[in-house]
Amino acid sequence: MKIVTAAEMRAIDRATSERFGVPSLTLMENAGAAVAEYVLTHYTSAQRIVIFCGKGNNGGDGFVAARRLHECLQAKEKRVQVILLVDSAELHGDAAIMFGKLPEAAITVRSSEELKSDRVRTALQADLYVDAILGTGFKPPVSGLYADAIAIMNTSQIPVIAVDIPSGADSDATGLQKGTIARADAIITFTAPRPAHVFSALTPGPTCVVGIGSPEEAIISSLRLNVITARNFAPLIGPRAAESNKGNYGHVLVVGGALGKAGSVAMAGMAALRSGAGLVTVATAKSALATVAGFHPEVMTEALAETDAGTISASAQDRIDELANGKTILAIGPGISRDAQTSALVRALVTKLKLSMVVDADGLNAFEGRTGELNGKDKDKDRPLVITPHPGEMARLVGCSIADVQKDRLGVARGFAREHQLIVVLKGHRTLVVRPDGEAWVNTTGNPGMSTGGTGDILTGMVAGMIAQHPKDILPAVIAAVHLHGLAGDVMCERVGEHSLVATDLLQGLPEAFRRSSKAAHEKLVCWGG
Repeated sequence: MKIVTAAEMRAIDRATSERFGVPSLTLMENAGAAVAEYVLTHYTSAQRIVIFCGKGNNGGDGFVAARRLHECLQAKEKRVQVILLVDSAELHGDAAIMFGKLPEAAITVRSSEELKSDRVRTALQADLYVDAILGTGFKPPVSGLYADAIAIMNTSQIPVIAVDIPSGADSDATGLQKGTIARADAIITFTAPRPAHVFSALTPGPTCVVGIGSPEEAIISSLRLNVITARNFAPLIGPRAAESNKGNYGHVLVVGGALGKAGSVAMAGMAALRSGAGLVTVATAKSALATVAGFHPEVMTEALAETDAGTISASAQDRIDELANGKTILAIGPGISRDAQTSALVRALVTKLKLSMVVDADGLNAFEGRTGELNGKDKDKDRPLVITPHPGEMARLVGCSIADVQKDRLGVARGFAREHQLIVVLKGHRTLVVRPDGEAWVNTTGNPGMSTGGTGDILTGMVAGMIAQHPKDILPAVIAAVHLHGLAGDVMCERVGEHSLVATDLLQGLPEAFRRSSKAAHEKLVCWGG
């Protein structure tokens, strides 16, 4: 799903009406109806609903929501009250038309003094607030009457549903925002998200995007930035053919592990299987083999020659070359160590093998100061290469500080992906997936409980497992793995909490993550968070 700027959203609305013949009133009607439907579905016990409306199109959406809610709730003796924060004579265009269709009179408030009156205070007693004051087109700061209305919402304990975006927010911002911004327990926005919906943590609850009539051809964005949704990879997780066998779903080779670091490569191998790969072989240092083999009987193992330190020896290269024959993809790095001899082996394998490859952890650290050898495309080979660094590994590859990476995560990931012609999965809050041409996808699943050792190894295995099943759909496979990985973490966080979550819990949460994603791909709303 494309992310668009505020200006692009206005252009999309214009194009929808002028080029595709959808009246702007229809867009507003559909937007307000979507808000009303969300309220009716998620706040069934609310007896009194107050909708704060400004003078622009955001207020117009609020008028429609009020009318729709009134039509549905009047028989149940529930009350819907509009608080209009401007003289009605100042309403124009579609908003004025929708105001004229309200079935009950709004309470008009023209000043902060009126907002404090007993008449208004009584009207503000409610079970739910709907914020339709300011929308995408607003540029902060907010002041005066609107700021005072926002303060009422923010100091109350009443749930708040934001229409389009919380009032006072800058929709084009890509970080946390300060100033007067309405509190929101949920956000219902339309057509496509803006950057702030994804990056600004505007609500602890869900952000939902609903289509209101704009065709896909009208949704044009210059950002080259997308939100990952289940619709992006739904065909990859659909039902399998009845005559399937393990040979249909790829064979993953995982190379990694060392004495004392066997768990990481074992987790990667099992994650590849749990993601759906037909076969998985884990090749590890001889001293680590027993631990890996005892992890799960479904994972095949191969002992490799090792150094005196118990890491994989450079002399294992020929054997790894043999093992790579017939495999669909190689995942290399988990637990492999930073031993100089082992790092040289990693560089040799990544440079030489033409197999699709996922490189992670110390497999990436092997290229510190030598990133010229880390390329997905050169004169001798053209094969998919995926790297999955956390910010520290990314900083070592780029030669900068972690703080520098975190200040410009998207720019750093895009630059590296373009220069080295590979897919970058930059892990962290809002994990990024960037393809070689710079197009990027943002992941919205996952939680702080996943900040624990081993979750990156699980992701490595999942990426390899998804690619093994879909070797001709590399990018959707990577996107699917990233989204499902975070969602499995969310599933398990619900069960065990953030503090008790460990990496192997994600293997238990994957089946439910697949189920939820399959269901979400067919739902009307695209939602994240909450």
